[in-house]
Amino acid sequence: MARKRPKGLLAMGWASFESAARGRTEHAPTSADYPDTVVRRTTFTAGGGHGWRISALETPRARPAAWKIVVITGAPSWAEYWAETLAALPADREMIVVDRPGYGASEPRDPVHDIRTQAEALAPLLAAARGQKVMLVGQSYGAAIASLMAEAQPGRVTSLVLLSGFFADTGPTARWLLDVGSRALKVLPRDLRHAVVECSGQRPQLAYARRALGRLNIPIHMIHGDRDDFAPIEVAERLAAETVTRRPIRFIRTAGANHFLNDGPAEALLAALETCIPTRAPWRFAWPRLPRLSLPRFLGQASGA
Repeated sequence: MARKRPKGLLAMGWASFESAARGRTEHAPTSADYPDTVVRRTTFTAGGGHGWRISALETPRARPAAWKIVVITGAPSWAEYWAETLAALPADREMIVVDRPGYGASEPRDPVHDIRTQAEALAPLLAAARGQKVMLVGQSYGAAIASLMAEAQPGRVTSLVLLSGFFADTGPTARWLLDVGSRALKVLPRDLRHAVVECSGQRPQLAYARRALGRLNIPIHMIHGDRDDFAPIEVAERLAAETVTRRPIRFIRTAGANHFLNDGPAEALLAALETCIPTRAPWRFAWPRLPRLSLPRFLGQASGA
């Protein structure tokens, strides 16, 4: 049986320091827990002409699944914390979860704090097989980036999900972490340092994400825990209500859930994502309905009586 990923803020923070001290790019190496037929590492070259080597985890499939789920992780960006969800994915779905530029096994070594540059670099993730549909999931800080990706490649994304979206305003825990982190940048491991830099500089960039959401003509879903003390649910609800979009944003309030929705049972998260897949009733031809006339009445009308 695969080991459980360390959960909770302290466990993840400790894992970050430990992996940095041992020179690992993964906090909990997935290769020790899952065969590469279930979850495997993959790499691709960043888009936008940046040329960075980007690392991700994916679910191998013998043939393309009907839906490809692309996950843009938050800050810090650690794909391995989605390993249990990846492994639980049914065979008719596939998923790829990225270590964003500047994190994990991805280049560059320096932080990439411009969300537009991140969106350009991650654009190759939206490539799909013929007939395959893409659900794009932006988690936490990745929500704004995913919005830009969907806008930049119209027609490639069928459904956009903003999962525990972080939109500059911090809850008490995130506020404390950013305050402490900004004072200790020089001693923080790379991933934690980059997370502090990104989150501290996000607010001036949110106009790009709001504009992108307003231009999209696809279903947009927000899934948020009502006990999120990192990215307050009220901020996400206000964004959903105030942003003028072509289609109403569907907001899903998850009772009792915190910021790390992928920490819970994988089946619960997958079930929530499944509700964000558009469904259409089969099209059927319907004959036009004509007024019902009795034969004597019909003959009378025909004769002009």
